Amino acid sequence: MHPNALLELTTELLHRVLQFSAPADKVVSEFFREHRGLGARERHTLAETTYAVLRKRLLFQHLAQSGKGEMERRLALLGWQGNEGFLRAALNEAEQQWLARVATIDAAGLPDKLRHNLPDWLAQALASELGDDFWPLIDSLNQGAPLDLRVNTVKARRDEAIATLAAAGIDAKPTPHSPWGLRIDGKPALQKLPLFTDGGVEVQDEGSQLLALLTDAKRGEMVVDFCAGAGGKTLALGAAMRNTGRLYAFDTSGHRLAAMKPRLARSGLSNVHPVQIAHERDERIKRLAGKIDRVLVDAPCSGLGTLRRNPDLKWRQSPEAIAEMAEKQLAILLSASRLLKPGGRLVYATCSLLAAENEAIAAAFEARLAETRTASFTALAAAELLERAHVADAGQLVRGAHLRLWPHRHQTDGFFAAVWQRD
Repeated sequence: MHPNALLELTTELLHRVLQFSAPADKVVSEFFREHRGLGARERHTLAETTYAVLRKRLLFQHLAQSGKGEMERRLALLGWQGNEGFLRAALNEAEQQWLARVATIDAAGLPDKLRHNLPDWLAQALASELGDDFWPLIDSLNQGAPLDLRVNTVKARRDEAIATLAAAGIDAKPTPHSPWGLRIDGKPALQKLPLFTDGGVEVQDEGSQLLALLTDAKRGEMVVDFCAGAGGKTLALGAAMRNTGRLYAFDTSGHRLAAMKPRLARSGLSNVHPVQIAHERDERIKRLAGKIDRVLVDAPCSGLGTLRRNPDLKWRQSPEAIAEMAEKQLAILLSASRLLKPGGRLVYATCSLLAAENEAIAAAFEARLAETRTASFTALAAAELLERAHVADAGQLVRGAHLRLWPHRHQTDGFFAAVWQRD
């Protein structure tokens, strides 16, 4: 493709994404479907330039003010992630001179807002939470995330998977903490490898794997993944159960549950039962009250723990949306807790960085139980549970009794989990 044409396409894609009318990954995918003739290198340039602009939107918008021409084109030039020589061939002399001037600006001397590239409300919340650790977090959020895989222990062993990937020219290393995990730098094409198509591995962040390990589903148990989504944690739980017992995958979205079907077929699991529910008080949930051994509530949340992968989320969330989400999270957790039999384990988890969706919800749940006296639950220490699940260096993954993962500390997405046992 001619350099001018690729730059024009990048400008068009940015124009669509920066309307924030839909998740960026969805907009990018739809754009690629419209332009099926794009090669792998061209798609990489388009996608990575878009995400670079989303990560540093405030900085790039500030710098772009000194340029001329369409704003999205200037942003594309500042965030360009393709071949630099290819880009130069698309620029006029004025643009080349402008980029050269911009390159001399020392970003370290700019206001904090242009360095952290977060909306004010989110920057304030995270700075209050992290103190001196705030800027290391920002540095990590401006980097892409590695590719983590989970070995499906029903079909493969981790050492076998490493060897199989090596034979395909892919260097995979064990994840630091999850005994199921592998980490790969870059984004190799896995979809055509037999190890993937036959269900030997699944793409899953190490932090997400740790939530399944914390749930610790056993052979022959009755288990519920309360907000199953596309089923990543469901499949990990089913494998941990060694394809025995009964595992319900609840979700209000039939579309998300449908997305689980091909993954479920690859996994070889027959103990998973996807169920679409209307809401957290659905009659099908009530019929299981007091019968379940383990419940994982991976609650709907802001998703701000995934900013390395989904940088548009920081521009699409708001304090009002977080407050509304918190009410829903507590309602879901209270409803899910009624499923547990005595001795059963309840795990509340999010992929959020915010205490308002994490520790605050755990505290509100305990307060509501004390207030209503409908059931008794005892909080469990996440570190001890992770150690029993053979998670390495479990003590590094917790704050107090809770699992608390941060991209800059643990090289995972941001995750939280609180655990209780029904008395």
